[in-house]
Amino acid sequence: EERFAATMKLASMPRNGAGVRVRNRCEVTGRPHGYYRKMKMSRIALRELGSRGLIPGLVKSSW
Repeated sequence: EERFAATMKLASMPRNGAGVRVRNRCEVTGRPHGYYRKMKMSRIALRELGSRGLIPGLVKSSW
């Protein structure tokens, strides 16, 4: 009886409400892989926008 009640309570909860199901995605392209949390974008978008000079403070490294 308790097990059934617990099962029903779990079934009534929204599936997408769990934080585990949230995926970090690039804000520019929507790409889920190669994501930089600090910039909130993928490596490809970061490189493209950085080379155009559209990201303040980002400079190409050279030594």
